[in-house]
Amino acid sequence: MNTKASRHPSLTPSLGFQAWNVSVAQAVANVAQANFPAYLDAALSSLLPVECVLLGLECKGQPPQPIYQRGIPEIYLEDLTSRYYARGYLLDPFCLAIENGLAQGFYPLAEIAPDNFFSSEYYKNYYLKCGAVEDSHYIIDLDDQRKLSLCVYQGCSGSRFSKSQLNLLRSAEPLVRELCLQFDRTGGLAQCLPDEHAPSNLSRHIRAAFMSFGGDGLTDREREIAHLLLRGHSVKSSAKVLEISPQTVRMHRKNLYTKLAVNSQAELFALFIDWLTRY
Repeated sequence: MNTKASRHPSLTPSLGFQAWNVSVAQAVANVAQANFPAYLDAALSSLLPVECVLLGLECKGQPPQPIYQRGIPEIYLEDLTSRYYARGYLLDPFCLAIENGLAQGFYPLAEIAPDNFFSSEYYKNYYLKCGAVEDSHYIIDLDDQRKLSLCVYQGCSGSRFSKSQLNLLRSAEPLVRELCLQFDRTGGLAQCLPDEHAPSNLSRHIRAAFMSFGGDGLTDREREIAHLLLRGHSVKSSAKVLEISPQTVRMHRKNLYTKLAVNSQAELFALFIDWLTRY
């Protein structure tokens, strides 16, 4: 006798749907374990090929803390982990957006980055040189002080997710959020953290790092211009943020370049990163 599924082929589960169900069930079964991120990674990868994954804990007023990573080519691992978590995060659009109250959800980089970010030296050094073109993040609120940031990107092929792939990843956000909340509530996340996590004031550190750049040689306005340019804002965007004219921004940019003895944003970026290593 024919079953209902055989009479209606459209009701027959696809292999992809079956794989998704199996992988989600495994993630649920291991949500209280330290290895849960690997199961969550496998679940997302059953939806579509995800080449690289980074999971980090973002605590209010503290630098981001790595929890899990998979798929990052060895030649890029130093730049994307050690160097990023040591200083690169100070210019990262996701880190800055989270510190400024970014709501939980799913965000492709293009949705939160400044207008000129994809031409910035930060993008060239921390994305393109590390094999990434664009990443996307799931942001999950654990409480009012802590967020999980799950980053997914195509770092081996160096490609972007298509619009349909982004829509598929976005559709999984409610499940990803609930699983991550259970990961925290059942003690799995605590198993991934060191016994002592020294607190620091990230907001104060970011501002202090930026506002002391250049020593006494720069004015406060010139520092503000430098910071906006380093973060990926164009002259027009910088002018809008500071509520001044683009011509005034260009004047301050010319002055700070002269005072710092640099001739380009590339040199400005290199000087800032070098300064951070000594800050």
